[in-house]
Amino acid sequence: MSKPPAPVASPAFRPLYLQIKDLLVRSLDAREWQPGEAIPAEIVLAARYGVSQGTVRKAIDALAGDNLVVRRQGKGTFVATHTEEAHSTFRFLHIRRDDGVDEYPASRIVDLRRGKASAEVARLVDLEPGDAVLIVRRVLDWAGAPAVLDEITLPAALFRGLTRAKLEAYQGSMYGFFETAFGVRMVAAHERLKAVAADAAAAVLLGVPAGTPLLEVDRVAFTYGGRPVEFRRGLCSTARHHYFNALG
Repeated sequence: MSKPPAPVASPAFRPLYLQIKDLLVRSLDAREWQPGEAIPAEIVLAARYGVSQGTVRKAIDALAGDNLVVRRQGKGTFVATHTEEAHSTFRFLHIRRDDGVDEYPASRIVDLRRGKASAEVARLVDLEPGDAVLIVRRVLDWAGAPAVLDEITLPAALFRGLTRAKLEAYQGSMYGFFETAFGVRMVAAHERLKAVAADAAAAVLLGVPAGTPLLEVDRVAFTYGGRPVEFRRGLCSTARHHYFNALG
């Protein structure tokens, strides 16, 4: 018995408003409109792309749903920015105090060094093994007590000129610094969690005995267009803190 012919693949349909959204994301990635800056009015964008104002509105709604733009009643639509504390203070910070107090931690830089991408990092951040990277280690303190040790690996090509002094001088979040100083905006992240034991070096920096159970949080952060630009491994002491993530 002969096999039936294989089905012929048909082109996938993509709604027009999503096509317009993609074009807007390209403009954001190209920094046509800077973080915190208003984007053109819907009627202007409709004329630019040759579509209806309603289609543009749906595209912008989708951008807002992805936290790429912020609508302000009576003022317009603005490119989202990490420097707007009310908008993004806790968006990428999932460690919380057990007592329920919302507190943004203080950041202490341990060191910054140049290195070469390992096979794992290269795979996650779309580099070649051995490519130049910058590795930042820092400790996050809540109420003066260390709770998180971060090791942050960045493509050196995207962060030329990054120094420890510049990191320590910036008053704000690290993602705010990356955005304002290097034009690299983190818009999404994937995280993976598992339990590990504190090694000797982590134990000293976190003020816990070696072998203490820690929560390891691996994060890959993405800029516009889903491009990975950061790998971060955080070691979290959960004696007085926990990981929090809101779903839905």
